[in-house]
Amino acid sequence: MADLLFSAATLLLLLAAAGLGALWRAGNDVDRMLAVQLLGAAGIAVLLLLTPATGDPALLDTALLLALLAALAACAYRAAFGSVRPKAGTPPAAPRP
Repeated sequence: MADLLFSAATLLLLLAAAGLGALWRAGNDVDRMLAVQLLGAAGIAVLLLLTPATGDPALLDTALLLALLAALAACAYRAAFGSVRPKAGTPPAAPRP
């Protein structure tokens, strides 16, 4: 059973690496924030898979801490960049190339 959990964690790490590549090529701030959220979720999933595979309960605590930090990062992003809204009746801005 542990081998299956380790292989699933490896697959998730490979997918997180692909997400990191998307983060590197991301065009705007929203794409970057979504990629960071994806990497945080993948990290949490890897830690949750490794907890029963290794029998180390500290990994579960680390996963919970990472979940808290990912939520705070989204709130900080919203506070820093989300307060600018277009005026009513104006069309949204075109996406940057």
